[in-house]
Amino acid sequence: MRTPFILVNFKAYPEALGSKAIDLARSCAKVGEEAGRSLAVAPCALDLFMVAKSVRIPVFAQHLDPQETGKATGWIPPEAALAAGAVGTIVNHSERKVAWEEMRDLIGKCRELGLEVVTCADDVAEAETAAKLGPDFIAIEPPELIGGNVSVTTAKPEVITKAVERIHATNPEVQVLCGAGVKTGRDVAKALELGTVGVLLASGVVKAKDPQKALRDLAKGLAHGR
Repeated sequence: MRTPFILVNFKAYPEALGSKAIDLARSCAKVGEEAGRSLAVAPCALDLFMVAKSVRIPVFAQHLDPQETGKATGWIPPEAALAAGAVGTIVNHSERKVAWEEMRDLIGKCRELGLEVVTCADDVAEAETAAKLGPDFIAIEPPELIGGNVSVTTAKPEVITKAVERIHATNPEVQVLCGAGVKTGRDVAKALELGTVGVLLASGVVKAKDPQKALRDLAKGLAHGR
């Protein structure tokens, strides 16, 4: 994944399901191309295949299971995401927490398949623990700020700087993202200033009255990247 970047999580918002997922992904692709910036999307599992077929930007799964293929009704093994066109996955989002062992096994399987992993962490302690497992990225997201109107970069910048420090001390290969309340290009720029390589966000784009306008503003913040 080319950094710095913005990863837009579609969650299960009605504004980003089915054909609307394709429309939103195309908006992300258009803005990324126009701005010359790196954007990626994480659609609902049922939309992942058609979104990946519709755009040429990186597509992530929102969640995968460290499950073997075969007798796995209802589970989503990494191989399924790879076959659908995903380049990676989110894991341990605050809305879909997993056990440490599940996270460990999933990261291992994804590494074997060449899928990138964005592991979410609620706080610095969880981020440090996750770093030991060696995901590609750790997204630090205080859950009380997710979906709110105040960015973590404004409300709790010290959480980001401390997370970056502790993660890199534990595993210098892991890169850091931040999320929770990120809605503007200024928020993105601040995130980069605090030592991250981008942001993970959802409602700031998906619930925006004009998603393309919101995306253009956010993409401007990436200009401050290294």
